[in-house]
Amino acid sequence: MRADTLPAVTLDIASLADRPDLAPLLDDDFDGAWPPFMLWDPMGAVYYTVAHDLYPELVFAAVDPADPTRAVARAYAVPLRWTETELPDGGWDRMIQRATIGRLTGAVPNLVSAIEICVRPDRRGGGLSALMLAAMREAVARQGFDTLVAPVRPSGKHRHPDLPMAEYAAQVRADGLPVDPWLRVHVRAGGRIEQVAKRSMTITGTLADWRRWTGLPFDTSGPVHVPEALVPVHCDVTHDHAVYVEPNVWVRHRL
Repeated sequence: MRADTLPAVTLDIASLADRPDLAPLLDDDFDGAWPPFMLWDPMGAVYYTVAHDLYPELVFAAVDPADPTRAVARAYAVPLRWTETELPDGGWDRMIQRATIGRLTGAVPNLVSAIEICVRPDRRGGGLSALMLAAMREAVARQGFDTLVAPVRPSGKHRHPDLPMAEYAAQVRADGLPVDPWLRVHVRAGGRIEQVAKRSMTITGTLADWRRWTGLPFDTSGPVHVPEALVPVHCDVTHDHAVYVEPNVWVRHRL
């Protein structure tokens, strides 16, 4: 990322490999960062329960020097081996799965996938996500990798839940950059949009689960528009379950 594209914000950004003392800050003050239903993708537990111990060089915390007792942003990534020509429709879930299998079988990673870049809700809108992405790119390159991929969750897509992701991701401004703010950050940083990960995350639950997560009735079969969801949730009253299949957008960064 060119220096002139970075926001004029001063942060101390470090990996847990360099600053293990920052680990406790990664859970503090991030309440509301994600809608509750997003925390129930079962694949997430496979990664987050071990990330601090197994991938500390790819877990990052950002601290404002004015208040070093709180993290203002965090980022997570995972190394894995991927030799297929195209990135997977399975997106986020598939990256975690492949990394876990690779670790257990001794496969040598050849790229890194971003898993999360998150800014504390009260600090959003100030360009911190660009700084976190830049820090991740630099760290991945220092470790000898030439590729960082990201199953990006476009930040504005939830306002257009019925629009196919491919159409949404293809929208550009007059300057040729993506309309979506988060995709625009990636492209400005040097990333290239490749394709849609059609089933990047899959979250299932009973109707009682979805009522608890969203506060919505979930009493009619069919598509349900849930706040912050990128596409409708499919509700089946007869069989007492609802399923959310979230598409993301694959972005590849050559480092």
